Parts: sequence; structure tokens; C-alpha cells
Amino acid sequence: MDLFALPPVAAVLGGAYRALMGLSHLLEPALGAGAAAAAVVAVTLAVRAALIPVGVSQARAERTRVRLAPRIAELQRRHRKDPEALQRATMQLYADEGTTPLAGCLPMLLQAPVVGVIYAVFVHAEIAGGANALLGHTLFGVPLGTSLVGVLSGGAPGVAAVAVLGALVLAVAVVAELTRRATLPGGPIAVPRMTATAAAPAGMQRALGALQFVTAAVACFVPLAAGLYLLVTVAWTLVQRILLRRRFPLDAGPNTGGR
Repeated sequence: MDLFALPPVAAVLGGAYRALMGLSHLLEPALGAGAAAAAVVAVTLAVRAALIPVGVSQARAERTRVRLAPRIAELQRRHRKDPEALQRATMQLYADEGTTPLAGCLPMLLQAPVVGVIYAVFVHAEIAGGANALLGHTLFGVPLGTSLVGVLSGGAPGVAAVAVLGALVLAVAVVAELTRRATLPGGPIAVPRMTATAAAPAGMQRALGALQFVTAAVACFVPLAAGLYLLVTVAWTLVQRILLRRRFPLDAGPNTGGR
């Protein structure tokens, strides 16, 4: 079952598509053939900017988890033989701090439909009962509906197509490497040493760089339009994480950097 074929979802998808194509037409006098690609970048930046509060919420929640980790470890030691008492004490601790163990998760889930619809505009060949005209536009002569794997598997690949698509995948991989280095000890978004009870946040940070490399692999298969979306998204995410980590440092005390 295609979720995007459901009438309400299809209507939202069609509206997003028309808005994107309208922006492309507005940019065309100034940017010519590159207007559609510029519209993809502009829409992606607009979506990421609108989701900044989600990133702030996640940064606050991560900082709170790290700050409370030693106290949770102490509760686990004290109530190691009484799971119910441990649960009550843990929930009371979070209540006293004005937060919950799931803080930051709900905003992240709420952004999924927005991101999903925008991404669908870049990968669906048909939208609103007609062909997706966006994928017929070009960037440096390469159609936005072209993928690197499709070009390489289609016989004699064009030099321009391989160069543009290869450069895109390489750019995503470079961001992945920057992200990996940023999460290393001493990096701008590295997680400080914590007890085993706080291993989840640390593990999430270590996995971040690996996930970016997965994104580079995905960029090999998706249309160029979707690849542009992925590149802008991972670059934005890295920069936003670095800035938010400076605003909400994980080793800050309870009365610094805000809550």
C-alpha cells in the first residue's frame, strides 16, 4: 500500500509539489536551467529552519540526560534489588527536574511527516495524477531524476552525469567524515565520559558519523533532486549540532546554559 496515495496525504504532497514548482518558476529568470535545483535547496533550507525548535528541544533533552546520569546511576545502585522502587525514584527525579525520560522524542517524531512529504516530492515519478516535472529539470545538464547507480548501470555513462552525481555523493561523504571527527573525543559535539547508565546518548553520538556514511550510500541510488536534499540536510544537521552543543554544553552544570 502506497501511503502517499491516500487522499489526505496525496493532497499535502500535491500542495508541496506545486509550491516547489512555483518557486522554481520564480527563480527561473535569474537562474535559468538551474532554477529547479536551487528551489530544491531553498525548500530544504526552509524546512530545516522551521525545524530548529526540534533541534533545540533535542539538545536540551540530551543535556539533561547527561546531567542526570550520575544521579540515576546512584538510584540504580541504591535500588538494584527493587525494580519498582527504582522506577518510582527515577520518575520522581525526572519530575523534580521538570522533564521526562522521553523529552525530545515527541518533537523528533512530529517532524517525520514534514520531512517525509518533502522527500517524497523529490523521489516520486508521478504526483497529483501527473508526471513529476521537477525530475525533468537539470543541474549542469543532468536531469534531477537521474541517479548515480542508474547512470552507471545504463550502459555507457555520460561524463557530465557521472561528474555531477559523483561530486554530490562525495560531498555527502565529506560531511560524514567531518561529522565523525566532530564526535571524536575533544570534538565540538563529542560526548563526555559517562557511566554505563548514560551509554545510550554516547552511543547515539558515535553512531551519528556512521549514519552519515549510510546517507552517502543512499545518495548513490536516489534521484539527483533527493541527493541535493540529503546533502543540504546532513550539512545543516552537522552545523546545527555544533552550534547547539556550544549553547547547551553537555558538561555544563545545572544552572548554566539554560534548561
